[in-house]
Amino acid sequence: MEFDESTLYLVKSDLPGTRHSLFDLATWKNGLAFKKINFSDTGRPVIKIAELNNGINSNTSFTEGYYGDDVLVRWDDLLFSWSGNPQSSIDVFRYRLQDGWLNQHIFKVTANETFVSKSFLYYILKFLKPYFVQIAMNKQTIGLGHVTIADLKRMSLIVPSKKVQKQIVSILEALDRKIEINNAINENLLKLIKTMCNAWLNEYIPFCGKCPHDWKLTPLSELARFVSGYSYSGKELKESSIAMATIKNFDRRGGFKLEGYKEIIPSEKIRPEHYANLYDVLVAHTDLTQNADVIGNAEIILSLSGYSNIIFSMDIVKVVSINPQISQFLIAAILQTQQFKDHCLSYVNGTTVLHLNKKALPDYSIMLPTDLKVLKPLDEIISVAYQEIATNFDKCIQLAKLRDTLLPHLMSGELDVSELDL
Repeated sequence: MEFDESTLYLVKSDLPGTRHSLFDLATWKNGLAFKKINFSDTGRPVIKIAELNNGINSNTSFTEGYYGDDVLVRWDDLLFSWSGNPQSSIDVFRYRLQDGWLNQHIFKVTANETFVSKSFLYYILKFLKPYFVQIAMNKQTIGLGHVTIADLKRMSLIVPSKKVQKQIVSILEALDRKIEINNAINENLLKLIKTMCNAWLNEYIPFCGKCPHDWKLTPLSELARFVSGYSYSGKELKESSIAMATIKNFDRRGGFKLEGYKEIIPSEKIRPEHYANLYDVLVAHTDLTQNADVIGNAEIILSLSGYSNIIFSMDIVKVVSINPQISQFLIAAILQTQQFKDHCLSYVNGTTVLHLNKKALPDYSIMLPTDLKVLKPLDEIISVAYQEIATNFDKCIQLAKLRDTLLPHLMSGELDVSELDL
């Protein structure tokens, strides 16, 4: 496949079928420019690129108004974000949130079923994403770029028969379904970890519902040491086999986003303690939002995402167990509670950028047994759960790589699936 501006964004292919303008394959309805006067405390959410990336969160706006079915988005609608930072904002989404109203700079895309199925159109747009990003970058001003209706009209491609479309979709959706299943398993395992921690450390269920008399309030500083992150310069951010974890790895809904890694070639000033290993625990110490959605969030590294080494930035603190009777897994579970988050929020300062006071972690205390070996059954269950999550993460990475490798070959016709019985 080729992308050539000299031929009006013509996508060339040996795939048998009929050539169509991308614009003609769907209707493209832009969202509305909502204003503050439209917003209220209740109603449906206004869906912006932030919601598509991070879900409904504390920064989401709501409105009680009615704006027409054209901009009402429902489960499984196809959305194309056409404006913003080219690398992070230009993308296609299957909508997976509650019903909401579509904000400007996002198209609601409705497939023209005469030519193409909705699922096949989704994979067309996924395949074309690098080209959209390049178009947006070519128009970039002050960090922003866009893709216009005119661009969609100038881009054309071969559309195969409905039978071939179905066969291509069946291959790609099988991989995506397996990724979704693994992600759902991981969500259930995380719920299990939280449930077990709460049962043992808050409700004392294994101890007849009462805190045993030999438990004591234990400072986190007796269990772990705290390592500040690496202070880097922008010129060190280069293509590399080494990645740096930053606050962009911290999902505002909780969880560690592997796509948040930044590739870096660190300078000689880096120290061995600035490197993070698999299963190390990281706590966000900085937040760019006034809602402190990320600050104080603790995440365990469950995948190196194919990089040879991981370092962590100055906006993060690494928490390392110093007691052999407490694993990194149990440290992570203790710090991923609402109790710890609330503690951190009481240590936040700053105006434009929020910072976590350095005393927050060593000052945190939790009721624990004097003999920490009592927690061994809990530690073992949690350790197995986190390791299973890590295994599923790696499976998802491999499945996504396979899908992304197959996608251009299937769309170009290089891999002929017309005779496959799927």
